[in-house]
Formats: sequence, structure tokens, C-alpha cells
Amino acid sequence: MNRTRRSILRLALLAGGLLAGAAPAWADLRMCNTTGSRVGVAIGYRDAQGWTTEGWWNIGPRACETLLRGTLAARFYYVHAIDYDRGGEWTGKSVMCTRNKEFTIRGIEDCLARGYDRAGFFEVDTGEQKSWTIQLTDTTGSAPARP
Repeated sequence: MNRTRRSILRLALLAGGLLAGAAPAWADLRMCNTTGSRVGVAIGYRDAQGWTTEGWWNIGPRACETLLRGTLAARFYYVHAIDYDRGGEWTGKSVMCTRNKEFTIRGIEDCLARGYDRAGFFEVDTGEQKSWTIQLTDTTGSAPARP
């Protein structure tokens, strides 16, 4: 896998309700991959017990997945994504713990000393909405779009 950092191309963030249309209301954190590649996604968030990172969700081209079910517990979520087909990744300045296989990791400190990898995550501000959908795109741009 190409670990070369790819600049964040463009990240469009939309409240989940905008995509729901006439469907009944629900509260989830969803990711839609609008690229032509398969991607792996890890997320980080802070809850009542502290920081947690989880991964990997494998999302096919032009597909969506629910990452967290239920009403969102935090305003800010953090995302790290890897393009499996073309190489590269979507990263950010927030460093959190990951590993190569499926994981749930408590805490973001001392990743290497605890036997984990370190990765950069970009921040998603949900504006304290109850549900949110993140759209991962590969359209040219230099930073995540702000809602």
C-alpha cells in the first residue's frame, strides 16, 4: 500500500438529514465514498470515557456505510482514510492510534509504546447535529470544506 501522504483533495460535509429525503429521521454517523476507489476508514472521537479510535470500515466505490449508530455523542469526529486502489490517504493534523487490522483503541497517547501505529486524522465539525454524513471525494481542493 502506498503510504505517501496524498493531499486532502476535497471533503464535502453534509448533515445526514440532507441525504435522507422523505425517509424517517435517524441519528448516525455515516461516510459516503464518492470516489472510484475502495477506501479504508478509521475514526476517532471523545466520549465520556475519553478518546477512542476505531477502524477499519471498508467502503466500496460510490457506496456509503454507517460508522456509528445512534445519536452522535460528540461535536467533533476525526477521520483517517486510505485509498486501497490508487494509494495515498486522507490525513490531518490530529495524531491518533491505529493498527493494520480491525481495532478499537482507548486513548491517543503513547501509541508506539503501546504497540500501535500513529496516523494523522482530519477534524469533522458536526455542529452538534444528531446525525451527520461525511462525503469523501477526490475532486481537486486543498482542505476540508466547512459546513
